[in-house]
Order: sequence, then C-alpha cells, then structure tokens
Amino acid sequence: MAKVLVLYYSSYGHIETMAKAVAEGAESAGASVDIKRVPETAPQEVVEAAHFKTDHPYPECDPMELANYDAIIVGVPTRFGNMASQMQSFWDRTGPLWAKGALVGKVGGAFASSATQHGGNETTLISAIKTLLHQGLMVVGLPYAYAGQMTMDEIVGGSPYGATTIAKGDGSRMPSQIELDGAKFQGRHIAEVAAKVAG
Repeated sequence: MAKVLVLYYSSYGHIETMAKAVAEGAESAGASVDIKRVPETAPQEVVEAAHFKTDHPYPECDPMELANYDAIIVGVPTRFGNMASQMQSFWDRTGPLWAKGALVGKVGGAFASSATQHGGNETTLISAIKTLLHQGLMVVGLPYAYAGQMTMDEIVGGSPYGATTIAKGDGSRMPSQIELDGAKFQGRHIAEVAAKVAG
C-alpha cells in the first residue's frame, strides 16, 4: 500500500476541490492518503482584500514531512504561467531534503487551475514538475487513457502533464465533473505506480 500526500495551495477553493478528487482517486487504489496545504504567505491585508478562502479543512504541511511519503501530488493555481509563490516558497524550504536525496525515487505529479482556457495551466504544471524532478521524483501525469480530457463538447481542463480546471476570470466556475474525474484518474494512477515502485 502506497502512502500518498496531496499537497496543495488554493486561494479560492478550486484547487482544494481538485485535491479532494485526487485523494479519492488515490484511495480507490488502496493508498493511504493525507491532504495537506502549504502556508499562506500573502500579507493579511491582501488576503482580506482579495477575499481569499481562509476556512481551511486541512492542516499545513511541514516540508520535512515529504520524506514520509511514497508519492507527492502537488496542486497549485497559476500565477502568470508559473505556480503560485506560496507553493514555490514551500519548496524553497526543502533544501535539506534535496541535500540528502530524501525524495529521490519517489513518485510525483501535479494538477493546476487557471482563470481562462489558455491561462497557463500547462506551464504551471511544468513549473511544478521541474521542481519535482530536481528533487529526484519520477513524474506521472494524466495519460490520454483518461479520454474525458479530449472532449470537444464543452470547455474542459486536462493535459497529459496533469489534471487541470478552469476557474473563469471572476472565479465563479468550479471544477466540472470531467475535470474532477480527471483528477481522480490521476490520483489513482499515481497511487498504483507508487505502490509498484514501493513494492
């Protein structure tokens, strides 16, 4: 049984919703799953003015906890085509793990959200994936075996690099069922790969 961490940052709840779906998918593969968030680094006045979500159902993660897991799945919104600074700041604190090679050989993946259909989801995933690769993780995406991401019947997220959702400019669009199913598929797929690697 793989031990999986779903590690996320969410300003408005979109990524938090996707994180739950990723965790459900991993659990369906028999994995032991924890959902944890990275700390908020924006000043309180920014959090209040932008109406960030502040009622968090999941605990904050300490960077040194990452070594306890077989797989780490990172969820993050895009900021100008890169992962949000809150997530980057968290990974900037993992130097001691990198120095020891503590995450080498583990399985990783990423999922993301953007405001618009072409708002940087794929480059955000790549920014997260680069970090995972530098730490020595083996990256698993969302293969086209999940056919939902190829639909042309509606606007939908999804990418071979990882599950994605589109929030709309005002944040009013929450993840669709196709996007949530993609997140579940990726979570299950990563957990299955991690179980094989750990075994």
